[in-house]
Amino acid sequence: MIPFSPPRIDDRTIRAVEETLRSGWITTGPRTKEFERRLAAYCGVERVIALNSWTNAAELVLRWFGIGPGDEVIVPAYTYCATANIVTHVGAKPVLVDVLDDFTIDPEAVKRALSPRTKCIIPVDIGGLPARVGEIMRIAEEATGLFTPKLNLRTDGTNPQMRLGRALVLSDAAHSFGARIGGAPVGKQADITGFSFHAVKNLTTAEGGALAFRLPQPFDSEELYRFFNTFSLHGQNKDALAKNQPGSWRYDVAFPGFKCNMTDLQAAIGLVELERYDSETIPRRKAICERYQQAFTGDARYIPPVLRDDARESSYHLFMLRLNGATEEQRDAVIAAIARREVSVNVHFIPLPLLSFYKGQGHAISSFPNTHRLYQAEISLPVYYDLTDAQVDEVVAAVKAATREVMGA
Repeated sequence: MIPFSPPRIDDRTIRAVEETLRSGWITTGPRTKEFERRLAAYCGVERVIALNSWTNAAELVLRWFGIGPGDEVIVPAYTYCATANIVTHVGAKPVLVDVLDDFTIDPEAVKRALSPRTKCIIPVDIGGLPARVGEIMRIAEEATGLFTPKLNLRTDGTNPQMRLGRALVLSDAAHSFGARIGGAPVGKQADITGFSFHAVKNLTTAEGGALAFRLPQPFDSEELYRFFNTFSLHGQNKDALAKNQPGSWRYDVAFPGFKCNMTDLQAAIGLVELERYDSETIPRRKAICERYQQAFTGDARYIPPVLRDDARESSYHLFMLRLNGATEEQRDAVIAAIARREVSVNVHFIPLPLLSFYKGQGHAISSFPNTHRLYQAEISLPVYYDLTDAQVDEVVAAVKAATREVMGA
């Protein structure tokens, strides 16, 4: 059986975790701090904070920005539920918009959805391909006259909404660590970029996430890092590493925060993965995706995904193949036929309006025709470091045989 996306766990990974266990630091400690420094250098930003998931990291951003009841956050209808769930968690309203043919959020749909209640826009990178973040930033900057900040959000004399003066752009880059926009790494384009290091991601820490800060003046990245570090530790002004210094047991709680710090056990895995990311991980994933691309391009039964264009290059996280003209029932039958050939595939994602909760909130899939059309025909093929060329060819053969079996062509 060819699995869909197992993590890369080798002797080097195991040694790194063992060394961490033997060091005595298994919660947030020196490895987490080093991981943050290296992530910031990789992304080309001043500061990155590592946390326990994309979800909690991004929700902290919404709470920091003061988003709550009465506010709106624009998200694509084609995304994993976490993107919209965090908006619901803070009491705000997710405003769903349609996507382009490359699965990423439609900037024109974003522009139409803006209102005085819009406090944030969350473009989502899909399959590793970055959204058109530059266009989203321009839309947010040009809509400053529409933006209505809340007053007296914070008791410490700062108000991030008034300081920014426009909707925040929080990039959901859960799929795209290592991707490029205009030759620059993802992380430098939006106000804040959130990454995921979940077990199936290109770079994993088992579970985990991070925020890269790129807010304009008068925001200060160091100040933001300190705030989010405190925010992620119940509002406590010292983390375990700081409290471990001789005589430094005393701490204060500045405000009631949350608990979502990354541990050194997670960071130890991440440091191994980051060191070999550009030299091993990305090249192998790219080779796999290009082998798929070559196999399916020119065959009228299939629509291969966009892996790169003039401005963007994917991180090669997923290979999101579409069956040309297939109904949802045919797509599902093809997946079942592939499984019978002992190949695991997936679908990314079930659109928000098809999920019970969001359907119950009044979101109808008919309002998002492109999202529905893309979803009905999409099949994600296996992509992972240890997948061999011979196995890639097996996957291709299984997909083509299953297509013939179901669709008769």
